[in-house]
Amino acid sequence: MNAPVIHRDILKLHVAAVEAMRPLRFLGLLPRGTVGHVDVKDESALEFLADKSEGLSLMDLCGAEMELGRSLGRNVGIILRSGLRDAEIETIPALAEPTRAVR
Repeated sequence: MNAPVIHRDILKLHVAAVEAMRPLRFLGLLPRGTVGHVDVKDESALEFLADKSEGLSLMDLCGAEMELGRSLGRNVGIILRSGLRDAEIETIPALAEPTRAVR
């Protein structure tokens, strides 16, 4: 079963809603398989790169994944740029497709 395509403007609205509720700023959409805690076989899952703001807790991060996943109707994984190490610091942000890009 193929996941329905999410219109870019709708995706941006849902991302902005989560940003308004949680101390996160989404930087981009990552290719499938980048986030380790999302099942690679889940073809409908979306994976994001984000920056944390002051006060972000693990509960906030998990809540953001759940809220965004619920509103988009698919699994969502978020990794924080501050959690990247070594070669990941350059390679993963280079893979991110900006969520704010107009298409």
